Amino acid sequence: MQHHTTAVEFPTRMRAHIALACRDIECSRAFYEQLLGLAPVKVRADYVKFEVTEPPLNLTLNHSESATPQRAPAHFGIQVKSTAEVLERRLTMERAGLSARTEEGVGCCYAIQDKVWFVDPDGNDWEIFVVTEADIPEHTRPSPDKEVGPEAEQDRGCCEPTCCS
Repeated sequence: MQHHTTAVEFPTRMRAHIALACRDIECSRAFYEQLLGLAPVKVRADYVKFEVTEPPLNLTLNHSESATPQRAPAHFGIQVKSTAEVLERRLTMERAGLSARTEEGVGCCYAIQDKVWFVDPDGNDWEIFVVTEADIPEHTRPSPDKEVGPEAEQDRGCCEPTCCS
């Protein structure tokens, strides 16, 4: 994995990332604009992104016809400022006996990212990632030639890890 620094500025060393599946993206956008008291920084037909400073949070809303109130969250994440930090966290987690799936230079959430995925004890997917290019024209899927790990050849939607399912 090449070492990159973040293409997105935020005031802290790290910030949490939460991606929520939403049936009605416009209704969800309106709700979160009210809840957070701010406008989104990126809006597409199937995607809305909020960058909250207090607490530091990258919140995305992702359209999904299968979203229901009982559905588990799509995934959670921690955004860092460099690929070196992504790799450092991967090594720390692997030393603790956890397996990881690494993705390099993947198109996801209308951006290019380097990331590593883990699954918590309850089955929640977590990613640690750096955005290396802030804005691309398509909500692309990870490229199999850019992924590392046992499921690298499987076709997945953006932000849908399958390493531990």
